[in-house]
Amino acid sequence: MSRLQSRFAALKQENRAALVTFVTAGDPDYATSLEILKGLPDAGADVIELGMPFTDPMADGPAIQLANIRALGNGQNMAKTLQMVREFRTGNQDTPLVLMGYYNPIFCYGVARFVADAKAAGVDGLIVVDLPPEHNDELCDPAQAAGIDFIRLTTPTTDDARLPTVLNGSSGFVYYVSVAGVTGAGAASMDQVEEAVARLRRHTDLPLCIGFGIRTPEHAAEIAKRADGAVVGSALIDRIAKASSKEQAVSDVLGLCRELAEGVRGAQQ
Repeated sequence: MSRLQSRFAALKQENRAALVTFVTAGDPDYATSLEILKGLPDAGADVIELGMPFTDPMADGPAIQLANIRALGNGQNMAKTLQMVREFRTGNQDTPLVLMGYYNPIFCYGVARFVADAKAAGVDGLIVVDLPPEHNDELCDPAQAAGIDFIRLTTPTTDDARLPTVLNGSSGFVYYVSVAGVTGAGAASMDQVEEAVARLRRHTDLPLCIGFGIRTPEHAAEIAKRADGAVVGSALIDRIAKASSKEQAVSDVLGLCRELAEGVRGAQQ
């Protein structure tokens, strides 16, 4: 089994959902970002999404846009992001790590080179926001052939007619974007979440993780009662932006992660 399959199978045995955390590689700088990344599993993160910095992250709200700007301004690039994964793996062989972002940096790096280097570094999955299933041959197929899961995004506007196409070739888990908007925006009601989960369950047996707009342990717990994972990104990145020092950035991000993990772990399904 892959790391993602193993992690979700283990959590199912524990009768709880996953806390999925998102941070941007290189934010606020390489060393601080790596320290945060290495600390997330012990702080309660079950799955980690690591953002690949890009100049035009069109699905992201202000918090993650600014994180991209900070990272790029400090020299972060794809080679350094993959190096960060390699350094993470020297001390952690168990926590699933997913690279999330946009196709342009991967295309510029070279798809074949990227897939080979990502696999060698220890990447478990990819979430590529702007590459639809009609272009599976571009990246999804080569990634999966190399043993890297390709995780699809579904949204409130992905109707029943479109869902089979979107889910075709999906693996790892399904990421449900709970609001029609950018990251860090408003949050969906629990009625809307329950309806969405029920609909998605009719189309796939993959674990369902829900993100966009989850900011507090209480909110994460409510999501965890209804889905297989709660994804938190902007709330963690806000702690980096507001920190007065690099040490505080690490402390505050990992502190919030512990609080979120406590909320998720207390939400029995």
